[in-house]
Amino acid sequence: MVKLVRIYISVIIAAFLLGGCSVSKFIPEGKYLLDEVHVSSDNKEIKSSEMYAYVRQKPNAKWFSLVKLPMYIYCASGKDSTKWINRVLRKMGDAPRIYDADVAEETRMQILGAVQNEGYLGAQVNLEEKIRKNKIDTYYRISSGRPYIISKLNYNVEDYVIRGLLMNDSIHSGLKVGMRFNVNELENERNKITQYLLNRGYYRFNKDYITFQADTVNGTYQIDLTMNIALSERPADNSVNSLHQQYKIRNVNYLMDRDYSPDGNYMELDTVSYNGINILYDENLFLRPGVIDSHNRIVPGELYSNRNVMSTYSSLARLGILKYSNIRFVEHFENDSAYLDAFVSLSRNKNKMLSFQVEGTNSAGDLGAAASITYTHRNLFKGSETFTVKVRGAYEAVTGLEGYANNNYTEYGVESSLDFPEFMFPFLSSDFKKGVNAKSEVSVKYNWQIRPEFERTLASAAWSYRWNSKRKASHRLDMLDINYIYMPYRSNTFIEYLNYMDEVNPLLRYSYEDLFIVRLGYTYTYNSAGVTTQQTAKKSSYSIRFNIEESGNLMYGFSKLVHKRPSDGESFRMGNISFAQYVKADFDYSKNIMIDDRNALVFHIATGVAIPYGNSKSLPFEKLYFSGGANSVRGWSVRSLGPGGYKGSTGSLDYVNHTGDIKLDLNVEYRTHLFWKLNGAAFIDAGNVWTLKDRYSDSTGKFAFNRFYKEIAVSYGLGIRFDLDFLILRFDGGMKAFNPTESGRGRFPLIRPDFSRDFAFHFAVGYPF
Repeated sequence: MVKLVRIYISVIIAAFLLGGCSVSKFIPEGKYLLDEVHVSSDNKEIKSSEMYAYVRQKPNAKWFSLVKLPMYIYCASGKDSTKWINRVLRKMGDAPRIYDADVAEETRMQILGAVQNEGYLGAQVNLEEKIRKNKIDTYYRISSGRPYIISKLNYNVEDYVIRGLLMNDSIHSGLKVGMRFNVNELENERNKITQYLLNRGYYRFNKDYITFQADTVNGTYQIDLTMNIALSERPADNSVNSLHQQYKIRNVNYLMDRDYSPDGNYMELDTVSYNGINILYDENLFLRPGVIDSHNRIVPGELYSNRNVMSTYSSLARLGILKYSNIRFVEHFENDSAYLDAFVSLSRNKNKMLSFQVEGTNSAGDLGAAASITYTHRNLFKGSETFTVKVRGAYEAVTGLEGYANNNYTEYGVESSLDFPEFMFPFLSSDFKKGVNAKSEVSVKYNWQIRPEFERTLASAAWSYRWNSKRKASHRLDMLDINYIYMPYRSNTFIEYLNYMDEVNPLLRYSYEDLFIVRLGYTYTYNSAGVTTQQTAKKSSYSIRFNIEESGNLMYGFSKLVHKRPSDGESFRMGNISFAQYVKADFDYSKNIMIDDRNALVFHIATGVAIPYGNSKSLPFEKLYFSGGANSVRGWSVRSLGPGGYKGSTGSLDYVNHTGDIKLDLNVEYRTHLFWKLNGAAFIDAGNVWTLKDRYSDSTGKFAFNRFYKEIAVSYGLGIRFDLDFLILRFDGGMKAFNPTESGRGRFPLIRPDFSRDFAFHFAVGYPF
């Protein structure tokens, strides 16, 4: 690994030096390399960063906003394009951007137009050029002048029905007397009015009917603004302009596995009428009428609403049995009224699928393999219910164990889930279910682990809901999550080890005992870029996730009613098995700042606290926090940091000791696009975990306000990411910078790094946050 890194760095340095020497060969005589572009403004209301988007010709991209390495890689290829190595370097690199004066003038005019659109009609934009040898820097300097203000606002709406609607909704108008004249705001108002009318029956209305007339008052910076809404150009009688038509929904027809055609003969199809909608099918109706109705938002007798059409599309998209849906409207005119017949085509997806997967495993250096087979049915009860059954088996060769004749680790598991595309809960009205895009899930799992030291069985059952309240927010409610951990076998050697560890860490024994966990939880997630937006979105955004869960309170209350005191004097039991009682809360925040289209800066903070109480002295092992790994402090391997200043010991089960009840992660990551589908990152991570109670004799690891900040570990590193569009493969290498578990010089490996001691390599799928 060290040798590979050195080779990689050597290639980059060589490309930088060779490219730097040969850039001039790619600059024609009398031309200049565009080195830097600057945009400045004398008005804080005009943001230079927003005006930079209008720059038509930009300099060569920089890695991490520092070095134009892609250009140097390109220039290292030389002039001979017939050599394969030169073609590879040119494909990897970025050709030098030669300055074009005509394009620069176009940029100046576009920036000027953008500034004037914001109300500064007398603005000026000056272009300055500074030449250094064969390089040129351009400066776009904006002088805004005084803004123009809307002094009077008039409405010229000939359609009296539309005028009445707009006057009743004028409080929501974005145009006000006294505001700055802004063309962008005018365009927003056009779009707002258009959507408002489209949701109130005006099927044929578009924003081209809306125009603005701006008259300046001589000698002042004031504007008289008039909004005009023209009459319809397509009246029912095709004669002269008339009022815009409001359309009502007449019929709603669902075509099952049949695309709409104007010349189609649907009389031959079977028809079912349900709650005012017609369902047309041939031979087999693959969805129940009630399910179709629950996802339909287009109601006969109501005015046409574009919002309802989009809502119908969104709701139908959640049905896994559908490949796609398409909505068409046919117009009908009767006397002075206009009607729409809706035709909704539903195309069926394959409802059964069988998949097989093989994977390699590596747990703490122990190699193994796993295989699984999954059966999926997307329409189990003809309601687009998704039923899944997965059977998995794994084998791993365990090393480092002493006193065991058998070093094989096998695991068998089966899990099944059933998803319903609606809120499956009694006493809920159909209107409420239609207003919430929800999914309900019931799942059961069984896992059997056979290790040389012990056998462990894990069984679980869960009932949960997921829904979106808004486009950017999602919710998850775990109504009931039951986990049962059963230890049918523990070897004598392992029992002796647990007895020995009782004096060092009693938590270890608790992690290998029979246990019930009955939990209730809620998770809220908000993403400012939208819940469906990928993290690779080219705009600044932020996300928030909050989770809270509790376990054991109901069972504890029932036990207290039956028995005033625990039978063993320590904890209540259910069926002679202890149950966990705790409360846990987590908060996660990420901020993604786009510097330009190739560089981004990401901040992340994650914290959590879990408190065992009542029936539990400690949290279940699965609920404990850990630090280190690909998504935490990357200078440490997973489950190897903390708690606090705990140094750890050798042993295959020491990972149990590196856990805590409190967690803190702080991360800063600079992301940059390198070339092709390859991205790079530089990061700084900080964090640790702590316990709430003394776990060790010297109180190491326990959280204390007067010292926890001294125990925050820090690491730094570089990463490579392959963005395959549908999948992101991530390779991160982290180095320890501050190690709270060491003392003296070893506490600051940033000063004296030791690659073999301080480096950790991570492979993961997706971004860390």
